[in-house]
Amino acid sequence: MIIVNGGHIKKYYGANLVLEDVTFEVQEKERIGLVGRNGSGKSTLISLIAKLSKPDEGMLTIRKELRIGYLAQIPAHWDDGSVYDVLASSCKELLACKARMTELEQQMSDPGTAGDPQHLERLLADYAKLQERFQTEGGYELDARIDTVANGLQIPKAMYERSYASLSGGEKTKIGLAALLISKPELLLLDEPTNHLDLQSVAWLESYLNSYDGAFLVVSHDRAFLDNVVSKIIELEDGEALSYHANYSGYVREKEERLLQQFAQYQEQQKQIKKMKESIKQLTEWGRNSGNEKFFRRAASMQKALDRMEKVKRPVLDPKSAEFQLKPEDRSGKRVVTMTSVSKRYGAKELLNEASGLLLYGDKIMLLGRNGTGKSTLFKMITGEESPDDGSIEIGARVEIGYLAQEEYPADVKKSVLTYFREQAAMEEGEARSHLARYLFYGADVFKGVSQLSGGEWTRLRLALLILKKPNLLLLDEPTNHMDIAAREALEEALEDFPGTILAISHDRYFINKLASQIWELRSGGIHVYQGSYDDYAAKRDRQLAAESALAAAVAAKPAAKPQSVTAQASDKQSIKPAASAVDGAKLEARIELAEKELALLDAELMEQALQANTEELAKRWAYREELQQRLNELYECWTNW
Repeated sequence: MIIVNGGHIKKYYGANLVLEDVTFEVQEKERIGLVGRNGSGKSTLISLIAKLSKPDEGMLTIRKELRIGYLAQIPAHWDDGSVYDVLASSCKELLACKARMTELEQQMSDPGTAGDPQHLERLLADYAKLQERFQTEGGYELDARIDTVANGLQIPKAMYERSYASLSGGEKTKIGLAALLISKPELLLLDEPTNHLDLQSVAWLESYLNSYDGAFLVVSHDRAFLDNVVSKIIELEDGEALSYHANYSGYVREKEERLLQQFAQYQEQQKQIKKMKESIKQLTEWGRNSGNEKFFRRAASMQKALDRMEKVKRPVLDPKSAEFQLKPEDRSGKRVVTMTSVSKRYGAKELLNEASGLLLYGDKIMLLGRNGTGKSTLFKMITGEESPDDGSIEIGARVEIGYLAQEEYPADVKKSVLTYFREQAAMEEGEARSHLARYLFYGADVFKGVSQLSGGEWTRLRLALLILKKPNLLLLDEPTNHMDIAAREALEEALEDFPGTILAISHDRYFINKLASQIWELRSGGIHVYQGSYDDYAAKRDRQLAAESALAAAVAAKPAAKPQSVTAQASDKQSIKPAASAVDGAKLEARIELAEKELALLDAELMEQALQANTEELAKRWAYREELQQRLNELYECWTNW
């Protein structure tokens, strides 16, 4: 059954025509992904379905009394109240019902009521009706439902009492998503729901949506997410909508086939049009030369047929995308960043505890971890914005850092894109406009205010400024957030060819699989290293978690050992001295990984001809290598005995 039906919808945004001729439908329990370039009208369309505005032309029919839940990219304004108030806000009627039941309970327990049997009977009847409704609508499971959704989206109970107004934009979006899921509407409208979620929360959301009992329409540029949750794609392009009954990967294949077919039809029609125009020209010429009206009538008839012909639109086989020209000014030394036993605390909260890692020239490493584990803090320590409490971070020779942070728009910037770019880049207008055009800012777009930019446009503008610095180390914090798929793919291609070093935070699994040669996971305060792509990491991580779970079960089932003597305990401590601070196997693995990497680098240096000529330096390096090898052997022994 159709629950939403749109026909030939036209919608203006100010003076701009955003939706020109959009026709689509949503069936009960359909799982739909809405895709298109930034500015194609995706958010406009779902706001129409959410009844926040009306089409300027065309028809939009929504089933009567359809319960719709809408999550916007910008969180809804909430003047007052706690996080729990927002989470439960979608269940206002249930909460009012509960409050009324409590009120009736107090009235029925009043000694004065017992003396009025008729009044008591009325109260009992009202209470029974409310109780039945409360039970039928899931009131007794409300708190459990709130906790289940909040836990899945990594919203701790400790946050329930916090003021909603005090939260960051990302936290507000996550709370808004949780409140929406708790309400269980018949149609979910989700605008970029994964932007502020870590990978674990995204996986939970995928599982939730796959078992969801209603329909949903989701705007997303997360290709893996779309592959995993949708069975239909609606693409907005040039103000029109096309539907594909497939997930994202199927849509890409089907669209390519459709474009090739359309291009063949376009070429064939153009040949026909050319022949008709030539015939019209010939007939007109014959008519003039012979004075015969039949030729003119035949030419006019053919011209009418040509005018009535439904023209096949020329498909854009290679749409224009941003040009991310990543060319470092100079290459860095082999050791780019060396982190040794880095610890960082904020008050009582410990983010990093003796975390170690080695970043070499040419590495493309993705930094993963749950929200709040210290990923962005680690970046700030590498750039020098923050300092470690313990340990050290050493930046290698000739390293030029380019840092793309997750930045909000500058609060005091009321300038145009062109003015802001010129000031930041110290560039003349002509050259600035040329640079901006490579990042899809051309024409009137360069006079748009910075504060009016979409999230994707703001990221493109900051990347344009970052690339001008020609860094050889890129620190990218969620670089694909808000970017449309075309821009993501263009950025991926540029980063793939980038000869320098990349350390990136991302929850975009396509992006990670495309670029990663290594995964660093921040967990339990340490850096855990996995070789390969995201898929390799996920497989190894699953095996590791299963092994840890089995080990924990075995330890729990094993009888407690007899207490050792003080001498024996001291002996044990001495035997694990090389890894005294590695309290678990995962940290020990990270230390082994770091030592192995350092040993491999040292071996490469020992083979260099320049070093061979310096016997004194060569002797020092060999002595250090022996010491490093001994340390590694001791770590291996500790791992064996762990």
